[in-house]
Amino acid sequence: MEARGIHHVGIAVADLDEAVATYERYFGGRLEHRVRVEEQGVEAASIRVGASRVELLAPLGDDTPVGKFLARRGPGMHHVAYAVDDVGAAIRELARHGAELIDEAPRRGMFGLEVAFVHPDSVHGVLTEVVSSG
Repeated sequence: MEARGIHHVGIAVADLDEAVATYERYFGGRLEHRVRVEEQGVEAASIRVGASRVELLAPLGDDTPVGKFLARRGPGMHHVAYAVDDVGAAIRELARHGAELIDEAPRRGMFGLEVAFVHPDSVHGVLTEVVSSG
């Protein structure tokens, strides 16, 4: 699998409005999308910073994956997402090379993009996402 580059860095935050304002104020960030995803227990905001993107993730409750992450580790980097042309082909190749997959098949992620996650144990402790580059 050859990634086209980093699509975004996901950051877990306690207060989404405050985090969006921080990225706008400090780095000239521009809100690209914002969405509440009940089934994933998260509200997310995609912030463009120049040609790059940061995805801010706030939990909808303490018992959600991001809520549990914040309780264990506090706010900070949650995952790194790599842009790929074909998520299905990327996860097949990752599996062939021995990566432990969280998602065995592509699924719809934030903002309607096709995604799949790789377990952090396979990537030196970093939750990793492959995301359609379109």
